[in-house]
Amino acid sequence: MVEDFEVTPLRLVFLGSDPIALPVLNWLAGEGGGTARLAAVFTQPDRAAGRGQKIAPNAIKAWALQRALPVFQPEKLSEEVRLQLATLAADAALVMAYGHILRDDFIATPRLGTLNLHVSLLPKYRGASPIQAAITSGERETGVTLMRIVRELDAGPVADVERVAIAALDTASDVEEKLAAASVPLVARALPRLREGTLAFSPQDSAAATFCRRLAKDDGVIDFSAPAAALAARINGLFPWPGCVAEILGQTVKLGLADTAELASKPGRLPGQVLGVDPEGLLVATGTGVLRLRRLQRAGGRMLSAAEFLRGWPVAAGTLLPSRPMPALVSTR
Repeated sequence: MVEDFEVTPLRLVFLGSDPIALPVLNWLAGEGGGTARLAAVFTQPDRAAGRGQKIAPNAIKAWALQRALPVFQPEKLSEEVRLQLATLAADAALVMAYGHILRDDFIATPRLGTLNLHVSLLPKYRGASPIQAAITSGERETGVTLMRIVRELDAGPVADVERVAIAALDTASDVEEKLAAASVPLVARALPRLREGTLAFSPQDSAAATFCRRLAKDDGVIDFSAPAAALAARINGLFPWPGCVAEILGQTVKLGLADTAELASKPGRLPGQVLGVDPEGLLVATGTGVLRLRRLQRAGGRMLSAAEFLRGWPVAAGTLLPSRPMPALVSTR
């Protein structure tokens, strides 16, 4: 006779502050409940948000409160906060886009350690803006990496990855949505193995590591002497924030989507010179190739398709769009 043994779910603490984690949290609260049970959520303190700058809870806190879960919002991860974590008697902690650097003693407090979901294929794009870095670098694939947290930035050993494709017209928000969904099967595979003690970790190749910094508004400038493909990747990768901009007829215009156009090269074209329009966008000469601007937005207006935008504000062929030097977004430091 075979006896049935009841499997006890992992007692899990989640640390995160960004809506990208909501699909994983929904899985844990639903189908994944037999694998792990959430004991508490740690998230950033309430901040001012929106045009009115009203103090409001982030999406992770709002989700936790709806489910009557304990919520901790420390400004700093002090020893007092670590003791609060210890009282929760968690088997493991799972981190995704939390926004705090974790101390070694905090990381070691859960019985089975602290794991992190990082949205790149490590060791590429360690740091604060991996989604934008992958797209602006022209990658056609990225993913979510499950790793064990160590003190060095995103350098911990890797347990598993879930890969996603980056399409030619994917913006950062499109890829973020894909990565949020991809986190669910990754966690669903890993947590049972963590509970059973069979989740294996492999060291990263640090020699292949690249790094991406926190983005700033000034990163959205455009240098039309760069290749068209690189400019399209930058425009798409930095949408919706900080968003790339161009000066058109003396006004700052936000660029929402771009790709390249097949157009015969002619001598004498200057980078930034408007060449005309096609059914999909405004065509602009670059250092190499032709950039097609598919979505544009004037200050105070809505983001429009190029056809809608140009109906209200025609831009003649020959108009020259000024260039500005583009800060590097990725390094090998």
